[in-house]
Amino acid sequence: MAKGRILQVKESEIKVISKDEIDYISLTDMTGGFNEGSGLIGKWITNKNTLEYLGVWENLKNSNFNYPEFGVIKNEAGVNRFVMSVGQWIDRTNAVGMIVKAGRYGGTYAHKDIAFHFAMWLSPEFQIYLVNEFQRLKEEENNRLKLEWNLQRTLAKVNYSIHTDAIKENLIPQKITQQQARFVYANEADLLNVALFGITAKQWRENNPGKKGNIRDYTTLEQLVVLSNLESINALLIEQGISQKDRLVQLNKTAITQMESLTQNTAIKKLK
Repeated sequence: MAKGRILQVKESEIKVISKDEIDYISLTDMTGGFNEGSGLIGKWITNKNTLEYLGVWENLKNSNFNYPEFGVIKNEAGVNRFVMSVGQWIDRTNAVGMIVKAGRYGGTYAHKDIAFHFAMWLSPEFQIYLVNEFQRLKEEENNRLKLEWNLQRTLAKVNYSIHTDAIKENLIPQKITQQQARFVYANEADLLNVALFGITAKQWRENNPGKKGNIRDYTTLEQLVVLSNLESINALLIEQGISQKDRLVQLNKTAITQMESLTQNTAIKKLK
């Protein structure tokens, strides 16, 4: 569960947390500016119209939703003895649209669709402020991710320049033709391709005749990060006079280690 972010809606600070890359907004915090406080959540969820909305949402979004049990709940709703809480709703129907959480970020949380529905039930004005503030938060986060992505692309270009300079200074003999120089550059580029992707650029083109560009145009974000790192490492190994065969072994081990690490990294997942 990711650390909470804060929405400032009128006089209320409303937490937003993420679970499995999905945002959930605190219903508990949303009730802070209203007289009855968190007790409003109980009134809202016992409302027959609310339950019908939740049932439709879960049926569309949740493959494990217990629809037969929802039918029982819907029939019970509206009678004087009917009692329902968010926890009961989750337990009885396997609902995923809401979370009841303890601890520092404790309270009742809901998927933004449901949170906006609850906000409208509280106050149409409050709902408009909440939607606008949530959109502002997401725009800020997207802009930051774009900046981080562009920074990574720039870093890859800088590392590529360092890599080619090391090749030029250490591997390319003097007084050779440009065609011969290009062969050396391509040869070293393929060293990185084999270390990371397991194939050369030529092999990739033969295996993908219908695709334009080259193998590096189809990299994942994780591969782009590792490729940038391999360029820097290879430049250092070249300067140390290590043979191409031994460099390939070291670079391949590094690529495997870094890819395993990055594929488990939640920050990288968010960037994607």
